[in-house]
Amino acid sequence: MYDPAQLRTFLAVAQTLSFTQAARRLGLRQSTVSQHVRRLERATGRLLFTRDTHSVELTEDGEAMLGFARRILEVHEQAAAFFTGTRVRGRLRFGASEDFVLTRLPEILEGFRSEHPEVDLELTVELSGTLHEQLAAGKLDLVLAKRRPQDPRGEPVWRDRLVWIGTERLRLDPDRPVPLIVYPPPGITRALALQALERQGRPWRIVCTSGSLNGLVAAARAGLGVMAHSRGMIPPGLVRVPERAGLPELGHVDFVLVHGRHRPSAQPAADALAAAILAGGERLHRGQATARRWPETAGRTV
Repeated sequence: MYDPAQLRTFLAVAQTLSFTQAARRLGLRQSTVSQHVRRLERATGRLLFTRDTHSVELTEDGEAMLGFARRILEVHEQAAAFFTGTRVRGRLRFGASEDFVLTRLPEILEGFRSEHPEVDLELTVELSGTLHEQLAAGKLDLVLAKRRPQDPRGEPVWRDRLVWIGTERLRLDPDRPVPLIVYPPPGITRALALQALERQGRPWRIVCTSGSLNGLVAAARAGLGVMAHSRGMIPPGLVRVPERAGLPELGHVDFVLVHGRHRPSAQPAADALAAAILAGGERLHRGQATARRWPETAGRTV
């Protein structure tokens, strides 16, 4: 009933929220991407996206189709691998940024290991900037991380907005420097947060630095300050800072897959894992509980 090619296109658009980026990822013309989505919508009899000249958003039916599309493609790929007799093997050095510590990435990796038991998977969890450096040095074969602004490299997994988050008990004093909870250099969100505050002319002070997401979350839950974070992966117990706090906009961030080129022998395994991540990418940023905004009542001022 549902064409796998159309389902792959649907997932690419759903994850990037862009017909243009989906076309680049799939190596198709944008008109072909639009045609695939229209045909899938005709097959379901439902509207899967709302779109205008500025934005693309999933409808409620589109949200439901995400899970169906992923499962259909997983079974399709399992059948294809079984009957072609292809087996991926070898050592794969995979790097994932700290952003994914609290997501459902382990489920995707578990499924990959089950499908490819002969792949020796080595996982490195680090800051996005550090992972890019290790990839360039030939120490990793595949990286899932944030992309630096203006960097064209990488296959987009999805685009998300960066927002300010903290505990809902916290209230910022406009007459005092913004208390920041940040990764150490070369953290990408750190750089974006500092640049945004400096453009606004807003003074700031660093109250916590940690290379671990769990460390940053603990500091934020303790009410020490605010941190910049992906809107789709806000950790439990933290909420978005309201606009009335006057903090500057942080813009968007792209999460991408980047392949290394130092070990061609690792390419089949890297391609297989990249395909698994792209197929299940929505689980990475939809596995979190929906975060609430700060209430209008005030908490402690810092």
